[in-house]
Amino acid sequence: MFRGYDDNYLQLDERRITSSLVLHRNEITAPWGPEKLSELTPEHLAAIFSHPPEVLLIGTGRRTTFPDPAVMQALDDAHIGYEFMDSRAAARTYNILVEEGRETSVAMLLPGVS
Repeated sequence: MFRGYDDNYLQLDERRITSSLVLHRNEITAPWGPEKLSELTPEHLAAIFSHPPEVLLIGTGRRTTFPDPAVMQALDDAHIGYEFMDSRAAARTYNILVEEGRETSVAMLLPGVS
């Protein structure tokens, strides 16, 4: 569960992470490939494609922005439900969905990334 965040870190339970991350099937990958959304490619999501969650949240940094259309096409082709949102909203939404028992993964850029 996300316990806190600032522009330069994400707090997952007792672990403070100062890089982008993926939380998938209770495994944390940090640092995770892209530092900015413009660097995100379908290959960065390969682990998620192999065991798709019910919902994938993508935290895009300070603002909600969208990646290259190839990324969204790859998610559509894999039949993964996804939502792009600012990273702070992604952290809050992740916690809510997990509390509801939904199989949720999250790929996060630091909240301070613009």
